Amino acid sequence: MLVTVEGVYQDGQIRLDDTVSVQNDTKVIVTFLNEKRAAQPAPKRLTLDDFSFKQTRELLKDYKGSFSDAVIDERREAL
Repeated sequence: MLVTVEGVYQDGQIRLDDTVSVQNDTKVIVTFLNEKRAAQPAPKRLTLDDFSFKQTRELLKDYKGSFSDAVIDERREAL
């Protein structure tokens, strides 16, 4: 079985990006790449300034139903 998994070598340990299901005592080959992993920027947090009540009302002006009920139904379907 051949499986390729990316990871990072840091502080003397290899941390894999994915979980791998293999038997104990499985031989592996580790290849160190010359490239450095770019730091991931922190995700932007949403604030109240990111929302516009006026825009939302304009987008929903033709919606004939309960927006709250539609959101609840959508979340139930996602479960």
